[in-house]
Amino acid sequence: MALSGDVTSSLWLRYKGIAMVIVAASLWGLSGTVAQFLFQQEGLDVNWLVTVRLLVSGVLLLLFAAWRGAGASIWSVWCDRTTRVRLILFGVAGMLGVQYTYFAAIEAGNAAMATLLQYLGPLFVFVYVALRLFKLPSRTECMALILALLGIFLLVTNGKVGQLTVPGSAVAWGLASAIALAFYTLYPAQLLERFGSAVTVGWGMVIGGVGIGLVNPVWQVSVEHWSLITVGMILFVIFFGTLLPFFLYLDSLRFIKPTETSLVACAEPLAAAISSIIWLKVSFGPLQAVGGLFIMVTVFLLSARTDGEVQTDGLNA
Repeated sequence: MALSGDVTSSLWLRYKGIAMVIVAASLWGLSGTVAQFLFQQEGLDVNWLVTVRLLVSGVLLLLFAAWRGAGASIWSVWCDRTTRVRLILFGVAGMLGVQYTYFAAIEAGNAAMATLLQYLGPLFVFVYVALRLFKLPSRTECMALILALLGIFLLVTNGKVGQLTVPGSAVAWGLASAIALAFYTLYPAQLLERFGSAVTVGWGMVIGGVGIGLVNPVWQVSVEHWSLITVGMILFVIFFGTLLPFFLYLDSLRFIKPTETSLVACAEPLAAAISSIIWLKVSFGPLQAVGGLFIMVTVFLLSARTDGEVQTDGLNA
């Protein structure tokens, strides 16, 4: 009886962890659609939203880390010169890079397209690791590469050669977002191991926010008109599109494996696609849907590897 109870409890905790990641991924996907509405319907400037999101979320994440007992780590990260340089580079090239390119892709195209293209990040991680280790890809990895290329083609052309269904700038920003995500995944490994996710990502957000804030001060907001809906959606992007899903994602690691979280987090592009189609009436051709499915299969194939290579952490912080 005791053994049966332990098994039931273990299963319940695992299901709880999976549910937490699904909610987190869905909120990330929804926040992309909300951002698309703000850019294309409310005329909000992408630079301002990225600046505010990074600064507010970064500060609150650091406060969250302090509340969880990591107060000493918050400041010790600045004690070593090498660590400072790595953290600043991560904040500017990693955190700001992935945030800005993602939102720029949404502004130029739509949230579903931007999210799917960003999820090619694991493919660039695989390519980098393979080149660095001079290792030939396995049969599964070759299949993932072929599916990814075919998926991109169908997603941006709907099967019509020489004709893009979305602006070329949206495709360029989306692929840049995938490359930035790969860097964001690979580069901070030492920082994450030493200081933890909340401290590393929190400072990365603050640094990225300060960096873009020097070019686009937060008090210089550009929006066609303010309303309660506009303010509410901005708050949604910051709190329900960043802080809450980040907390749920991190806390889920107590119940399920990191490889499982990266697989379940694939619900993000699905949420972005569904919400874009239903709410914003974004058209999605049948072959585009097949292309998106191919990209999702690519993520599954690469994330499910168990050979010890670097894997994406699934965070669209």
